[in-house]
Amino acid sequence: MKRIVILGVAIAFLAMFAGACHAADKLGYVDLGRLFDEYNKTKTYDKGLEAKQKSYETERDKKVNDVKALQGKIEVLSEKEKEAKRPEFEGKIKSLQEYQRVQETELRKDRDEKMKEILKDIEKAVSEYAKKEGFTLVLNDRVLVYQDKSMDITEPVLKILQGYYPAGK
Repeated sequence: MKRIVILGVAIAFLAMFAGACHAADKLGYVDLGRLFDEYNKTKTYDKGLEAKQKSYETERDKKVNDVKALQGKIEVLSEKEKEAKRPEFEGKIKSLQEYQRVQETELRKDRDEKMKEILKDIEKAVSEYAKKEGFTLVLNDRVLVYQDKSMDITEPVLKILQGYYPAGK
């Protein structure tokens, strides 16, 4: 009995969706990946994140070298001297691990914030173009199994998007 009810609801939903799609005046889709990759703000943010990543890696490498140098010094010491240096060594390792954790979390958080901002801009540009041109429905090309290239509105949306954040900004 449950299967029949579920099947009935699914058929009704599909019928409503098909009717809505059929009644739609104008449909289009965008290549979200292309909009994201070619947007000037994405390129600017990527450069900034790359610089932060390199700075982090440089500092991390210094800390790793300090740990290795201390480890090398400890290896030639007597057992008693090794025991005395062990807390310092463990402290440097903990400090390195904490630095890595904090920096990776910060980089991830920064990247996520930038992505959200960029996706909001893309959504705004798509909405602006769709309203101006009378589109009823605009989809992301990644959810489509087949798409007619005549329905691709990526290029005009990209032009609007680039107006939000011109190159060289």
